[in-house]
Amino acid sequence: MPCKLIFRQLFEKESSTYTYLLADSLHPDKPALLIDPVDRTVDRDLALVKELGLKLIYAINTHVHADHVTGSGLIKTKVSGVKSIISKASNARADLFVEPGDKIYIGDIYLEVRATPGHTLGCITYVTGDGVNQPQPRMAFTGDALLIRGCGRTDFQGGSSDKLYDSVHSQIFTLPKDTLLYPAHDYKGFTVSTVGEEMLYNPRLSKDKETFKNIMQNLNLSYPKMIDIAVPSNMVCGLQETKSDL
Repeated sequence: MPCKLIFRQLFEKESSTYTYLLADSLHPDKPALLIDPVDRTVDRDLALVKELGLKLIYAINTHVHADHVTGSGLIKTKVSGVKSIISKASNARADLFVEPGDKIYIGDIYLEVRATPGHTLGCITYVTGDGVNQPQPRMAFTGDALLIRGCGRTDFQGGSSDKLYDSVHSQIFTLPKDTLLYPAHDYKGFTVSTVGEEMLYNPRLSKDKETFKNIMQNLNLSYPKMIDIAVPSNMVCGLQETKSDL
């Protein structure tokens, strides 16, 4: 069976954020979605969507980001018909709210929603479907829950190292070991990992829970420089000034 998935990994250098473009190339409309778009790179992303002849239908977020302003609201002002998506648990504003077990379809390809709280209360991981007509190997878009050889901090936005450990081990490490892991950020130049790799080599999450909690309690991280701007904006889809229209 021919590969139906169009996939692009895009990077925003100020916050070291990855945005992901996925589309069903065999569907007549070539429906597409963007995962974790950033306001600064919306024009770049939309230009790519146009060049590839895709129809953008969703702009979705893994969580309420604290280090950049989401591009979801801005995208909606530029492309008619796009719906924004975030987890119901995030308590943020969006067109559609998803819960664990929900599926987001672009043509015949879908993403399954898994709850992975711990970095924030509302973190979710999007996983490509399990089936012969779905991309193989599977792909998991883990947000800040699981990074390549790391994980998101747990000291803000309702974070919990206990919850994060359980989330990753029950919702991500239970996926097939060849599942490709695509995080929301990377600060060392890595682009992709696998479940099997992180289970072996993640210096935090390969440890037992008590060791992990001790590591997280002693990171001594500085206050996130964008949090006071990003979080209020992202709670309203990234556009505070037009929030009544979103």
